[in-house]
Amino acid sequence: MPTSSFLADKLRTVSAKRERRKEARPGELLDAALDLFVEKGFAATRSEEVAARAGVSKGTLFLYFPSKEELFKAVVRENLSGHFPDWNKEFEAFEGSTADMLRHVMRTWWERIGATRLSGITKLMMSEGKNFPELAAFYQAEVVMPGHELLRRMFRRGVERGEFKPLDIDMAVYTIVAPMIFLMLSKHSSNICMAPSIDLDADKYIALQAETLLNGLCTPASGSGA
Repeated sequence: MPTSSFLADKLRTVSAKRERRKEARPGELLDAALDLFVEKGFAATRSEEVAARAGVSKGTLFLYFPSKEELFKAVVRENLSGHFPDWNKEFEAFEGSTADMLRHVMRTWWERIGATRLSGITKLMMSEGKNFPELAAFYQAEVVMPGHELLRRMFRRGVERGEFKPLDIDMAVYTIVAPMIFLMLSKHSSNICMAPSIDLDADKYIALQAETLLNGLCTPASGSGA
């Protein structure tokens, strides 16, 4: 027959497991919410579906996130806007040329966001943002504007170092944003914008876009023609 000390140890173990499970729930809820928002969109995703996928009750979901809107904002902060401090540190620590930085920015954006389910959040905001203006404003403030500022810093760096020609930096941001959005949308629409005979290789596409852009941005090498 189990001793009292054995039962006490068992209860402590069960309690500890429950506590760990409780602490893990916000992360599990955010992960489930991200999946469903990408799969179904914001409007079509129901809070009870998120709770069910995370394996908790709807009441538990609302303990952490009082509304679906707050849940969406938490997903964005956890997966996107919360990384900007680290991304800014990467910018400051980068030691290569600005041309190399531009190539790095495009590649790593695709690896970390574009090629992952996170790109579905951008697609969601493009398709549903007009119907949810508060969320659209939140996304612009938390993701779009900080992202654009990083790109502006890159272009300013190139111009100040004499590596890039003087240019309209605010407009130059979209020379990077536009081709990356096309690549992302192609991923989420089964390449519907592509000719059936063309296989859109993301790495080749990004490399070509970067070199095409740099050929227009970079100042001529010393001794070369105009």
